[in-house]
Amino acid sequence: MGNRKLNAIIVDDERLARNAMKSLLEEVEEVEVIGEADNIKSAAILIEKTDPDVVFLDIQMPGESGFDLLDKIPSKVKVIFVTAFDEYALRAFEVNAVDYLMKPVTHVRLKSCIERLFEEKPEGETEKKKLTASDRLFILFNTHYLFLKIETILYVNASGDYSELHLTDGKKGLTNKSMLEWESRLPENTFCRIHRSTIINMDHVVKVDEWFNNAFRIQLRGVEEPFTMSRRYSSMIKNRFS
Repeated sequence: MGNRKLNAIIVDDERLARNAMKSLLEEVEEVEVIGEADNIKSAAILIEKTDPDVVFLDIQMPGESGFDLLDKIPSKVKVIFVTAFDEYALRAFEVNAVDYLMKPVTHVRLKSCIERLFEEKPEGETEKKKLTASDRLFILFNTHYLFLKIETILYVNASGDYSELHLTDGKKGLTNKSMLEWESRLPENTFCRIHRSTIINMDHVVKVDEWFNNAFRIQLRGVEEPFTMSRRYSSMIKNRFS
């Protein structure tokens, strides 16, 4: 982003909360507030119209969630969640390449948040926690961000340096995560690599058959064609289904 000013919009259903955030941001010379919205529909229109650098997004709004806006935000736009959730609840999800602010927002916390927006992450930075099935991941999915619950991943396929996620609701999308990262982070008691190019969610396995040369054929719920698992990846699946 460099050292230029960031154009920001604030999305919050409460006028007082928007005013409070705007007042705080007026004291941050690196940020200029260029718009406000009080619901998801108007926020989506405003984002398309103004092309902001960053969105300060309230999570809890009557009848809708700030998360509902995520697939309407272009991937180049940074998102800062603003929430009244306590820290324990926040551990239920992970947010990549963004930050979150706890209400009431303080000057000190906002300052560190803005500084983080300007930070360039060191190349090769990989310190990321192991995920659980109930965790959520804020992830680029095709051209937009998606707030993804890990247990909704049906299987992952390699796609060059990237990967393609196939979800339990039938959706599929390209992500910028490698198979190596998925393998290192997905919970081992739920996900299994069955081939160098495929990781499956074992909770959705409906049938396992022996195949040629000690390999296996694995049928996933909702997937027409079975997967073939090579012998080198067979020990975990054999232990689970023996």
